[in-house]
This record gives sequence, structure tokens and C-alpha cells, in this order.
Amino acid sequence: MSEIPLIYGTGLEVNSPDGSRRIVRITVSPFLIGRAGATGNHLQLDDRRISRQCAAIVCDENIWILEDRGRRHNIFVNGKNVDRCVLRDGDSIGFGLDDSYEIIFRASDADMTVRNMLTQVEGLSSIDAASRGFRKLSLLLEATSLLDSALPLDAVLGTMIDHAITITKATRGILLEADSEGSLHVRLACGAGGTRLSPESVAPSQNAIRLALERQTSVIMKDIDVADLVLRDSDSIFAQRLRTVVAIPLCFMRRAGSGSSSVTKRAGVLGILYLDSQSRAAFSELDHQILDALATEAASILDHARLAEQERERVRLEQELNIARDIQQALLPAGFRDFPQLTVTGTNIPCLAVGGDYFDVFQIDDHRTAFLIADVSGKGLGAALLTTMLQGALFGMSVGDDPARVFNLINRFLCEHSAVGRYATMFFGILDAAGHIDFINAGHPLPILLRDGKVTEPFVEGSYPVGLLPEADYFTVRRELQNGDTLILYSDGITEAINTQGQMFEVARLREAIDGNGDVPLDRLQQVILESLQRFTRGANQRDDITLLLVRYRAAGQIAAS
Repeated sequence: MSEIPLIYGTGLEVNSPDGSRRIVRITVSPFLIGRAGATGNHLQLDDRRISRQCAAIVCDENIWILEDRGRRHNIFVNGKNVDRCVLRDGDSIGFGLDDSYEIIFRASDADMTVRNMLTQVEGLSSIDAASRGFRKLSLLLEATSLLDSALPLDAVLGTMIDHAITITKATRGILLEADSEGSLHVRLACGAGGTRLSPESVAPSQNAIRLALERQTSVIMKDIDVADLVLRDSDSIFAQRLRTVVAIPLCFMRRAGSGSSSVTKRAGVLGILYLDSQSRAAFSELDHQILDALATEAASILDHARLAEQERERVRLEQELNIARDIQQALLPAGFRDFPQLTVTGTNIPCLAVGGDYFDVFQIDDHRTAFLIADVSGKGLGAALLTTMLQGALFGMSVGDDPARVFNLINRFLCEHSAVGRYATMFFGILDAAGHIDFINAGHPLPILLRDGKVTEPFVEGSYPVGLLPEADYFTVRRELQNGDTLILYSDGITEAINTQGQMFEVARLREAIDGNGDVPLDRLQQVILESLQRFTRGANQRDDITLLLVRYRAAGQIAAS
């Protein structure tokens, strides 16, 4: 693998299925793309349908080439299936999947900008004019060369402002940046000769800035005496005796559509490049082009800086979610042991980094063991926090606690704190050595009982989810289990799992998978259910957490036979 020169703006715009967007720089060749979790990939995509080693982008003498290295679903560029393809700026890379990632190749266009301006310089009629043109063009080249440097962002932007001042012979230059709400604030202010000005000391013409924003184009006034009346009557212009004002919007571009029909359009304003002077100035067409080029590069720098900050924030949040996931997974039972009256196994597969499902098994005393499964509304970190709270409340039950009383207290707490905006379905059971099971079903999908290899559903009583209705009243119901009876508890992430045709797995398919498996070990029964679900979904994206808890009653003296 070889290091390649970093070309500012050359990279990949990664558009995820969830609508998020990020920029990934290409800094090595080959640059490897593949499914998340596979080692060696520089860009990891979280889609199980994409090959582990899917594609590579190779730099060959400043030519970027895409190579198909996976052949699971093939690689498409602008909608056309390719094995190897030269990439051009704006090319759309896909994987033959309508609901997966779209990757836009972004190449630096600085070379093309300079080439066009060289043509302008070569066409100048006099040697002196051409010389001045080359000097101004060299300033542009110097400014754009800084894009590859490791200088701090403000140092690069300050140099670009300095060069803009030199080209226009302005007294000062100001870079205004838009915040998240669109309001403009002075980021940098420079005077002639490279001096830095305090942002609080400058007062750019608000009318010129407003006009540039309204017109979405450069406002260049070379003689205020005969300029736009709106500018001529501006108090700030009059007070500062300004004769030349330049305001150039810094627009960022976004690609609309996909494939060969896509076009690049202005998507918003990042800020304003503002210059003014107390002297009259004359601008050539080349001056206009160089100013526009500097503004374009400044907009690109700000856009990439903003995206880089978003990427840093995304990485930080991802790290925090990974910590939360590790904590949540550590709270789930692991290395299931046999309890005096039951054997148990279970699994939890969150669809996001952290989930809203959980299960637990814990011994209350020598004769009773509690087990539960829960599904908190929503997904993500908020749901995970509530599952942890519920788990702690139920795990803290003492021997004499009435489960119904505990559920009523939890429900009252959640309803009184309605700002939490969450509720949870739960099935909670206590099984004793004699096979008596006392249970509460708080709006959870009905458990399935497997007895003598046949499927039945005897646990039909229930109440509302906790945290939904303040007046809900919870009560325990008792049933009798026979030796070898198996309870299958599950979250609706299983029955509502969808295949590529949009069909749901549903309870009937779950019952069909279980039927006739009463004597198999619990871990094998769990595997049968998950394999049946996997065959049905066939790689379709998971939309909800998947949780299973299998509990098998063993009468005294039978536990060793399980």
C-alpha cells in the first residue's frame, strides 16, 4: 500500500441509508471499501448485503480508478455495472441495492480553474497586462497550494484574504461565517500588509452583505458615487468614506439526483468574503475570476471544516454509544447456568449500537427464580437508559416484594415523569420448584408454551404497558407448568421482521419453527428460531431489536436430564 499526496477535496461523499452524510478523504492507494467488521477496509459500510471486500480505488499517475473486488452484488457507476472504471468528479458509486449506500466521488477542480485562468492571461494584448495577470494568478496558485498544507485552518483562510486584498488593492478584507442558524459572524479580519484586525473593530456594510445574500451572487461596487442607491445611502459606507465594496457569497454545492442525471446545485451560503477601500478600484475580468476562485476555495475549506467537525462529533458519539453498548451487554445474563427449577438461554441482537430490549434471569430465594423480557418504545440511547432503570428496579426486588406492587410503582413513576416520553412492554414471571408460575404481562407479546412438542398459548391475561396509562392496575396470574414445559418469550422485533418483499415473519411462522422441537436442547431450539428468521428476511435490513428468552421447567431431580 502506498501513500499518495493528499489532494484537498479529493475523497468520497458517503450518503447512508438513514439519510446521514459524511466526507471521507482518500489518502492511500489502494483505498479499500467493504462491509463493516472486515479488517483492512478504509471505508466500512454497515450493510450485510455488501461484500466484506467490495471495491478498491487506486491512484495511477493522478488518475483515479475504481475496481470491483467483491462480486457479491457488483459495483455500479452512474447506474452502469462496471468491473474497472476511471472515476471523474461527481460520479455516483452504488451496489445494485435501492436502499443501501450511495457514494459520490469528489475530485479537486483547482487545476481546471487555474488552466482556465491561464487562457485568460495568454489572451491579454499587452506584455505589461499579461505580467500583471501572471502575478495575480501566482497569488491564486499560492493560496490554493496551501490547501495541501498542514497549516491551521485560520492561517490558510487568512492568507487567502491577504491575497484577495493584494489583488483588489483593498484596505481590508473580512471573512464572515454563518452559524448553525444562518446568522453571520466575523471569523477573520485583515488589513493591508498582512495585519490582523480585531473582529469587534470592523463594521462591514450590512447593505452590501444583504444584497449579496439576496442575489446569491457577487456584489462589486467600484465607485460608490455612481453605485446602487441602496449602497450609496448606507450609513456605514458614508461614515467610513468607502468608495469600493466587494461582497462575495461563499456557497457550498450539493449534488441533486443520482447517476448520469444528477446535477450540482447551490445548497446554501456558508459565509461572505467582504473587501472594501476608501479608494476607487478598477477590476478586470481576470480579477473577477480570481476573486470568485478564491471565494470558491474559501467556501470549500469552510464546508470541509464543517463536515470534518461533524465527522469528529459523529466519531465521539459513536465512541460513547459503544461504551453504552458494552455496559448494556454486560448487564445481560451471560454464561447461562442451571437454576434449581429451570434451564434458560436467550439472546439480544440490537438493530442500533444500543437497544431498547432486554431480558434477565435471577434467583429470588432457594425455591423461586424470576425471569423477564422487556421492550422499551423507540430505539437508541434513550430506550437503553430506560431499560437499565427498569432492570435495576426489578432486580432489586426483595423476597417479600409483591411483583404487582412493584409494577404499579414503576408505572406511576413513568407516568408522573411524562417528559421521559417512553413506555415499555414487559413479561415478568416467578417460577417455583413445584412448577407454579406467577406472572404479569404488561402489554408484551403472548409467550408460547411448548408442551410435549406441541405449541399452545395459555398466558393470555395481561394489562397495559408500564408508563402508558396512570390508571393501569397490574396483577399476578398463576399457572401450572409440567416437567419439560418450555416457554418461548420474544420481542416483536422477531414477529415484525420484514423480508425483501415487505412481508412480516408473524407469530404463525414462529410457531411453525418451534413446533415439534420440545425435546431439543434450548440452545439448539434458539438456533432453529434464528435460522428460520434469517431464511425469511434474506438479508433485509433489521428495523427493530431481536430478543429471545427460552425457559424450560425441570421438576426436582430432573435438572440433570436437560
